[in-house]
Amino acid sequence: MAFLKLYRNKLKHNFEFLHKLFTDNNLDWGAVTKLFCGNELYLKEVINLGFKEIHDSRIANLKKVKEIDSNVKTCYIKPPAKRSISDIVKYADMSMNTEYYTLKLLSDEAVRQNKTHKVIIMVETGDLREGVMGDHLIDFYAKVFELPNIQIEGIGTNLNCLHGVMPSQDKLIQLSLYKQIIELKFNRKLPLVSGGTSVTIPLIMNKQIPAGINHFRIGETLYFGANLFEETTIEGMHDDCLELFTEIIEITEKPKVPMGEMAANPQGEVTEIDESLYGETSYRAILDIGVLDIDPKYLILDDYDFEIVGSSSDMIVIDLGDNKEKRKVGDLINFKLKYMGALGILNSNYIEKTVE
Repeated sequence: MAFLKLYRNKLKHNFEFLHKLFTDNNLDWGAVTKLFCGNELYLKEVINLGFKEIHDSRIANLKKVKEIDSNVKTCYIKPPAKRSISDIVKYADMSMNTEYYTLKLLSDEAVRQNKTHKVIIMVETGDLREGVMGDHLIDFYAKVFELPNIQIEGIGTNLNCLHGVMPSQDKLIQLSLYKQIIELKFNRKLPLVSGGTSVTIPLIMNKQIPAGINHFRIGETLYFGANLFEETTIEGMHDDCLELFTEIIEITEKPKVPMGEMAANPQGEVTEIDESLYGETSYRAILDIGVLDIDPKYLILDDYDFEIVGSSSDMIVIDLGDNKEKRKVGDLINFKLKYMGALGILNSNYIEKTVE
């Protein structure tokens, strides 16, 4: 049976690498745990690293964080839905917001629960996902400052996650200027200026973070050591804190070309026939995992000389050539994963999750 393994020491190494980077630059940061889809085993591993602040986009996951350690500060990192308001006030110490209508609902609910709910107002800086437009920001803050039981903790932005707009020193200067304008206009302090996510780390490493930016939300680089500017692994970090292990459930020498009348498969794909391969054979192995769990394009094959030839809902087929490694039924093949592949695996109830 396929299973996912988290390597505790590698994760700890990545945490220590990043913690030094942020500490040396006088920056605060929290862990984004949405990758783990609420898996308590893995959430405990992250919390045990020493994080005091956890960010997630699913309120059920933040509820689990509070059950593990009620002292951890929880932050809901997408604009809240109306139906989630009660739970967000209950389980999220802070949320990121862009709509006054929603903030009014949060205020009313915070009054009902006799709590003060902290918020970060997200501002649009170019990627066109969530964010208040800059020319509306003063009026927006003016209204939110009047809401009871709502404490504006700061301002933030998000880049790269929708259209791929990359962060830059200029965009972060713009964010810092918004903060200064609001503080001067209202004579109120904004403690947090949240400058972004893992994609911003190369700017930190290159000393390109402007004064005023003091907070980041980090997930992908913590778990995969990713430099998202260059699509490489940061030197000194691990890209394999998570590995997927799959089992060979069939291995047979078969023709390289399918036999019979061809049509689209259930995924709508039509196999292109390479006539030069007629008459040739190779060893084909079936792995006990399929597109229900992961899109094969998110498996990293850099360390292998085989190729994936196809997949169905519950199986992936690989071509081993002449099977130089003498692999057999029952053998395990392990893969490093791309972020979106790991997300699918962690969201699958069919894949066992382990820690080493």
